[in-house]
Amino acid sequence: MARVLRIAVWGLAGIAVVVAMAVYAAMWVGERKAARTVAVKVAAVTIREDPASIAHGKHLYESRGCMECHGAGGGGKQVFDDPNGLRVRSPDLTRANPDIATYRNVDWVRSIRHGVAPSGRPLLIMPSEDYNRLSDEDLGALMGYLRTLPPAMGAPADIRLPWMVRALYGVGVVQDAASRIDHSLPVQPAQVPAATAQYGGYVANTCMGCHGHDFRGGKVPGAPPDWPPAADLRPVAGGPMSRYAHPAAFIEMMRSGKRPDGTQISRVMPFESFGRMNDTELTALYLYFTGMPRR
Repeated sequence: MARVLRIAVWGLAGIAVVVAMAVYAAMWVGERKAARTVAVKVAAVTIREDPASIAHGKHLYESRGCMECHGAGGGGKQVFDDPNGLRVRSPDLTRANPDIATYRNVDWVRSIRHGVAPSGRPLLIMPSEDYNRLSDEDLGALMGYLRTLPPAMGAPADIRLPWMVRALYGVGVVQDAASRIDHSLPVQPAQVPAATAQYGGYVANTCMGCHGHDFRGGKVPGAPPDWPPAADLRPVAGGPMSRYAHPAAFIEMMRSGKRPDGTQISRVMPFESFGRMNDTELTALYLYFTGMPRR
C-alpha cells in the first residue's frame, strides 16, 4: 500500500511539474507575442477641425466607448482593478502625455484602426476591432476632437495581467486587437446617418469587441472572471432582442440599462457611453440586429 501511495505522490508531483512548465512556456510565448512587431499598411487620414466635425468627433468619443475607458476629458482612468491581479489604467490621450504628444497623423490611425502602437507592437487592451471599420470621415472627426482636449495628468498606460491571462494570451485563447482585425479590409465609405439597417450595421461595429464578429455573444476573452457572458444579439427565439417589440423599447433599454420588465442589466455593458447615441443611431442598431438572418 505504501508503495502505491509513493507512486501516486510522485505521479502527481510529475504532473504538477509538467503543468508548471507548460504554463511558464505559455507565459514566455505571450511575452514574445506582446513584444512582436505588427506590420500594417497605414495611410494618413485628413484630420477634420471645423466646428461641425469637432462636435461630431466629440459625439463619437462619448458614444462609442472611448469615454468609457479614457474618461470624459481623455485623461485616462482605472478601467480594471481586479483582486485576481488584472489591473488596467488607460493612458492620458491629451498632449500632456509625452507619448501622445509625439503622435503623428498615421500614429493615431495605426492605434485606433489597427490596434498597433507607433513602435509597431500590438496594443494589448485597446479594442481597435470596434473602430477598425470607422470611415475616414468619422475617424478624421474623432482625431480632430482628440487634438482639442486640454492637457490632463499625462499618465501613460499601466497594464498588469495575472499569470493565467498571460498564459492564455500565449496560447492564443486571449488575443490582442491586432490579432482580431483583418487589416486587409478596405476602408468603409462615408456613412450618411439614417434610421436604416444598413447604417445600423456600421454602428454595430462598435459592439464587436464584446459580442463577437457575428454578435452571438459568449464569454468575453480576457475579461475578469466575474464578468457575465455577452448577450447573443441575433434575432434568435427567446434571445435578448426578442424582448423589444419596437425601437422605442430598445432605445429605453440603452438609455436606462434596464430590461422592459424593470430588471437591471449588468453594468459591464457600457451604458454611460452607448446611451449617448442619438435616436437615429439606436433605431438603426435595432433594425440591424432584428433584421439579421435567423439561425
